[in-house]
Amino acid sequence: MKWVDVNEIAIELSEKYPETDPLTVRFTDLKQWVELLDGFEDEPDHCGEKILEAIQMAWLDEMD
Repeated sequence: MKWVDVNEIAIELSEKYPETDPLTVRFTDLKQWVELLDGFEDEPDHCGEKILEAIQMAWLDEMD
C-alpha cells in the first residue's frame, strides 16, 4: 500500500480499530497508524494533511 491507496488504507484501519471514531484521531496518530499497517510501503514524507484528511473521510465512510 502507498499513501494514495486511501480506500484500501481506510478498510485496513476500520478492521484494525473497529471501535475508534476516525474524527477523534489526531493526524499525527493517524499517520503513525497507517505507517504501521501490514503491507504499507511508502515514504513517510510523501504524506500531507490532504492525504490524511482523505483517509479519515474514507475511514468514516467505511464505518457506515
